Amino acid sequence: MIRLRGMTWKHDRGLAPMIATAARFHKSHPDVVIEWEARSLSEFGEAPVESLAEQYNLVVLDHPYMGALARADCFLPLDEHLPAAQIAGFARNTTGSSHASYEYDGHLWALAIDAAAQVAGYRADLLEREGAGLPQTWDDVFELARVRIGFVSLPLWPLDSLMCFFTLCANAGDPAFASEGILVSRETGQYALDLLRCLRDCSAPEARSENPIAVWERMSATDQIAYCPLAFGYSNYARPGYRSRALSFGAIPSAGRGPVGATLGGAGLAISARWPHRDIALEYATWVAGADCQRTLYVQSGGQPAARSAWTDDAANALAAGYFRATLPVLEQAWLRPRFAGFVACQNRAAQIIKDFLSDKRTSCEALDELDRLLRVCRVAHSNPRLA
Repeated sequence: MIRLRGMTWKHDRGLAPMIATAARFHKSHPDVVIEWEARSLSEFGEAPVESLAEQYNLVVLDHPYMGALARADCFLPLDEHLPAAQIAGFARNTTGSSHASYEYDGHLWALAIDAAAQVAGYRADLLEREGAGLPQTWDDVFELARVRIGFVSLPLWPLDSLMCFFTLCANAGDPAFASEGILVSRETGQYALDLLRCLRDCSAPEARSENPIAVWERMSATDQIAYCPLAFGYSNYARPGYRSRALSFGAIPSAGRGPVGATLGGAGLAISARWPHRDIALEYATWVAGADCQRTLYVQSGGQPAARSAWTDDAANALAAGYFRATLPVLEQAWLRPRFAGFVACQNRAAQIIKDFLSDKRTSCEALDELDRLLRVCRVAHSNPRLA
């Protein structure tokens, strides 16, 4: 009996489809058992890649890790193990930059199996009760926020606050990391921080201790929050019967350029180079990432597929009350974070700077100065001026 171990993140979106696909794969490969484990969302963003490669055959990872994977040389460069035509097929059939996000230093380090970006979520019944429409601009958001504190709220856990900052910059047409020597122009950085502070002021008191899952859970369990303008989308909460109250999802507000610049999320499936049975792991991974599995078993079992054909599929949208079609335009215009080897650590340090700003421990000018200093340190430490 061949046994493979896999690691993903602890939520129905992350774990349920991997368990379902492992069970289906076992039916067609009776001598293969794939056992999936899960770690918390915070651990998902912190575990050293070398440790994961030593413990697991298959690992679900966020794309900012790709530089670390390339440097550690402990996961398979998939382009050296899969036909070019097959990889090109994956590239054609993924949403937005999902496939490209796992390419780094000339190699493909993971297959896109899950796609996400920051989207807007709302309780249609609560908006209707107030006679309110769905916000299209940031001015609309703050008009809606006048209903009461917490009626409009978003996750402001430090890392999520940073993701919102990135989105607000890109949404304004001036993405972070686009200029040499600075994180973002002073004008755009000031605008984004001011907007983020206003969103903090109208959000629920718990916002600074919540991640997207916590916000979606609270919106689907209570009537406190009616609208969240920015949080990584989870189609599970749109599915009838998943929670006592179903959520609706759509485009993020616009700063005048449409729903562009949402920070890209999602997850890819990487294969450790430290373990045997690579052929079996490759066969499983390519099947899971393939269009047929993505638009059927993967989405049916609670997954949020990366395949674009699943996002436009009638059956998939029927399962999730139209979530996929409603948010696809956001995914296709999402902003891709850097992936250099030290980016994850840099991102975590930047999140603390934003946390200090939102805690009124730094002014906006101090926060932007510190972010620029952090960027310069990262450039020197990792000798990668492109920050690709």
